[in-house]
Amino acid sequence: MHTIPLPETSRYQALVDSLSKYQLVTHTDGDGLITYANQNYLTVSGWTPKRILGKSFWQMFSDQPESQEIANSIWDCLLSGKTWAGKIEKMSRKGESFYVNTLAVPTLSDFGELQSVFFLELDITEDVRLQKRLGDIAFIDVETGLMSRHKLEQVVNEYIANANHFSFVYLTIDHYFTMKELQSQETETQLIQEFTNRLKRYFQDNPIARIDTNSFVVLTAFGDWYIQGFYDFLKQQPIYLSHNAQTLSISGGIVRFPEDQKTYTQLYKVAMTAADDVISQGGGRIASLSAESHKILNRRLEIDRKMLTALDRNSLHVAYQPQYDVASEKITCYEALVRWEDEDLGVISPDELIPIAEENGLIEEVGAYVAEEAMTFVTKWHRAGNDMSISINSSIRESLNPQWKDRLISILNETGCPANKVHLEFTEKFALKAEEEQSVLAQMSELQNLGLQFTLDDFGSGYASLRYLQHLPISSVKIDRVFIDALLSNPKTQKLIEGLIQLSKKINLYTIAEGVSNEQQFELLKEMGIDAMQGHFIGMPMPGEQIEIK
Repeated sequence: MHTIPLPETSRYQALVDSLSKYQLVTHTDGDGLITYANQNYLTVSGWTPKRILGKSFWQMFSDQPESQEIANSIWDCLLSGKTWAGKIEKMSRKGESFYVNTLAVPTLSDFGELQSVFFLELDITEDVRLQKRLGDIAFIDVETGLMSRHKLEQVVNEYIANANHFSFVYLTIDHYFTMKELQSQETETQLIQEFTNRLKRYFQDNPIARIDTNSFVVLTAFGDWYIQGFYDFLKQQPIYLSHNAQTLSISGGIVRFPEDQKTYTQLYKVAMTAADDVISQGGGRIASLSAESHKILNRRLEIDRKMLTALDRNSLHVAYQPQYDVASEKITCYEALVRWEDEDLGVISPDELIPIAEENGLIEEVGAYVAEEAMTFVTKWHRAGNDMSISINSSIRESLNPQWKDRLISILNETGCPANKVHLEFTEKFALKAEEEQSVLAQMSELQNLGLQFTLDDFGSGYASLRYLQHLPISSVKIDRVFIDALLSNPKTQKLIEGLIQLSKKINLYTIAEGVSNEQQFELLKEMGIDAMQGHFIGMPMPGEQIEIK
């Protein structure tokens, strides 16, 4: 066994011998010159016993500045008498990399000077190489050989950093999943590969990524006219599957950097939105987003960007819209509506704010803020002896959190709000999910047992509204404002609303009309037997401090 003797360290020999079966072991003097290396280290590094003796610690690293800097930082740590541990890249005698997990243990003299260092190392080269191979696979779509979505983001960010001008082109194959049903697995794979070949031929050396099953992104400096020509190219180059010509239709969106958008996320969202617009109009085109659509989307992106800061700085506030109870002829409830006023964006309504909060994951924070403000508001009324209730809108994203119920209960306890004074409003989208997810329904039932009540919003507008009345713990419904808007102009709408009111009464549901904007609507709804009304005619949303507690 060709091992260099370990000088004057017999007291460590037993430890070294026990570790030698598993570890790469080296020893240096106080100047970093190698005085010992075990057989494991010699085997992995390719050094021979005679050649490694007297070499410096730094010669085990690449001569690249960054590698030498790492070696220097390790040695500085050892000079201070501290043990060093971590993963490092070393160089073999032939200049090839190998990787080790290292524990470096210094020995100091009585005067605090570094005398020697033991390096105990574990060879992890294969693990690192496997990790790199897995990383490479993650950056490549195996079926097509195109970049993956992860690699695309990296490339786009490099383009942006280098200030390259380019178009981000999102393309999707129209009616793909309908076609898929008609194909075997083999022809489905062939379809994607043939489409990929045409992308490569048309866009030549431009980067192309596969985003999902039937969607792709091309980064190109070509102009819109050339990009849009790909659709005609596909028409001229049909794909043959089982000897049958298959002409593909595609939809796409184009967005330019830096003229249109300036970040990867914005480029991706805008290009996909442009493609969705094309699809909604029948597909079969590649188009840029219109100026008006750009304006709308840019506003959404800015709201998204600023929302977290707005929450941190308490820039949100709650406005309260009154609800008139016909029987008592009084305002008996207020709906809590979140508001946000920004010096650049102006007033951001709930219709804008809530969908974006659901998308970016901040809806729970927004919901908790509104619930706390609203329950505090109604608690003041209750303590003043007023029988007032509050209505709070609930998001499906909130309810899917197993802690949704507990969070609401916690806010009830903190504010001292009576549970039976709280109405939670939800839409049909929420109701559909509640039916599918037993956890949501279970949380609703527990909240109902505490006294909270549930209101189905936009009643009558959804195809499944009647089904939800049977299965969910609903105590009231709000007739959609679309019907109220047409109440005075459409006799059929009048009959429909009257029918909804009568149906609700038969199953003991409290019925509210929202969007009441004038006296004629108000009087007609009273005649029809409506229980409550809400809208600008009843009262505009106001901050809590402007509402007088009587």
